[in-house]
Amino acid sequence: MFPIRDHNPSGRTPFVTYTLIAINIVVFLASLQYEGSPRAMMAFYADYALIPRFLSEGYGFSGLFTSMFLHGGWMHIAGNMLFLYIFGDNLEDEMGHVGYLLFYLAAGLGAGLIHWLSAPLSTVPTVGASGAIAGVMGGYLLLFPKARVDILIILIVIFRVIPVPAWLMLALWFAMQLFGGWSAPADQGGVAYWAHVGGFVIGLVLTLPVWLRRGGARFWNRTEGHPPHPETEYAFERSRVPRVQSRKHHTQVPRIRRK
Repeated sequence: MFPIRDHNPSGRTPFVTYTLIAINIVVFLASLQYEGSPRAMMAFYADYALIPRFLSEGYGFSGLFTSMFLHGGWMHIAGNMLFLYIFGDNLEDEMGHVGYLLFYLAAGLGAGLIHWLSAPLSTVPTVGASGAIAGVMGGYLLLFPKARVDILIILIVIFRVIPVPAWLMLALWFAMQLFGGWSAPADQGGVAYWAHVGGFVIGLVLTLPVWLRRGGARFWNRTEGHPPHPETEYAFERSRVPRVQSRKHHTQVPRIRRK
């Protein structure tokens, strides 16, 4: 289950979101030079990743910041940047460029601290922007709970895109992080679930002032939880792929979603 887009257009160009995506990609590509040497990669992580044990011993605090721009593989960065691209522009639109940047960094730093508290003696390097992006998702949930998000469902060989309200998609994601945090040891490698949980909650809390300025519950009542502007529609169009016919029956022309 992957979100691929939302129906919530932003009113301004999200320069900060695009810049964050670009920085993450550039840093990731630069880090690939260490892939051939495990020793060099570990030295790189020791300098720039978040290592909870270092914080517990009183150093390595810069890793709280630098780890937000590191990623552990192609799928890791692709997934994080997709989520940031889908949800980041609308929060930047609501908060302004500077406010959104400060919000993003605060959520990322807070997520890192939550991860440290969950496993203060862990020596496993932690990397990724997902704590900060979880904060973006928490803020999005508060402001646009019923914005439509298109989800790509993959069931073995079946691919289908269905629109769901943002609250449903984000609630399921948050529940998965809670389950993972409770079931997986926090001091071992894998997913930093508590960083995701912490970032999400911090992002929601930091968005409260914006929500209250919009009227709080009255803002929801006026819009019924939907964005306070027309949503984007993705129309079905016939594909230009030629139709292939068999001797016994005709195949239907496939239909695709196109923006």
